Amino acid sequence: MKFIRIEGSRKLSSFVEPMKAQLSDQPAFNSPDWIFEIKWDGYRAIAEIDRKGNRLYSRNGLTFDKAYSKIFTALSAIKKDAIIDGEIVVLDEHGMPSFQKLQNYKNTDRNLIQFYVFDCLKLDGESTTNLPLTERKKMLQKLLPKSDVIKYCDHVEEDGVSLFAEMKKMNLEGMIAKRKNSHYHVGKRTSDWLKIKNIQGQEAIIVGYTAPKGSRKHFGSLMLAVRNKGKLVPIGNVGTGFTEKLLNDIYAKLKPLERKDSPLDAPIKAAPDMTWVNPELVCNITFTEITEDGSVRHPVFQGLRTDKSSKEVYLEKRAKVKGR
Repeated sequence: MKFIRIEGSRKLSSFVEPMKAQLSDQPAFNSPDWIFEIKWDGYRAIAEIDRKGNRLYSRNGLTFDKAYSKIFTALSAIKKDAIIDGEIVVLDEHGMPSFQKLQNYKNTDRNLIQFYVFDCLKLDGESTTNLPLTERKKMLQKLLPKSDVIKYCDHVEEDGVSLFAEMKKMNLEGMIAKRKNSHYHVGKRTSDWLKIKNIQGQEAIIVGYTAPKGSRKHFGSLMLAVRNKGKLVPIGNVGTGFTEKLLNDIYAKLKPLERKDSPLDAPIKAAPDMTWVNPELVCNITFTEITEDGSVRHPVFQGLRTDKSSKEVYLEKRAKVKGR
């Protein structure tokens, strides 16, 4: 796997891969069997607290200790051996999560960085993954010290509709619904955890770019793709959401990846000014809907992902949940 380099990062030879949520095909709901959490717009992270040495890393085992040293340092306040799961978030001047500010974060920034922790996988040398979620969260809440950096991710029981309504008012990305009695399935994506989105979002692979027009420099738009049944298929172009700095930075990463032919697995009619690139860079976009031909409508660029390989990017399937 190839990743964009995170400051001071290295790939760990062994690590815990977090449990993942499925995208729901249903709107927000109420149920006494579920709890509901904010869906944070950040980087998923696992922290291992051990007297022999702490570790902080991405879902794919890229170390975060140097890139997010404030969080890594704050882990030392946790006095028991544990493995915890959460999301690294950078807040903007209005106190709202900003993926772009996280993607460009430096340890010298004044922007507030926080680690919202929502699960506990191990405590005092004992695995907790087979305990019900609500028990794991109680253990986690007792474990975490008061901190300005490491925060317990609280939840709402039963009333998912009201929480989702509040998130829409605040224009947050959405919420995660979790079965109260669910176990923690390391490295798996299950319908015990559901993503219910307010803002449509998608990870995408950059496979090409068009020439700039007017006063814009470097490129006009990025051609995007995802993997579907093992094939690399296009989902359209994104041409908005770029600052001048982003245009410079992305172009510098695209130039070494240029190639003569399309990396897509199916021929398409591309713009005559298209420059193809090897499918290695991964980005986040938001959009309004997916058209019948599989293209994203009104996409907006959010930032490059430094924690994901292009081999992991696919069009998310929506989970149909029974017995809710």
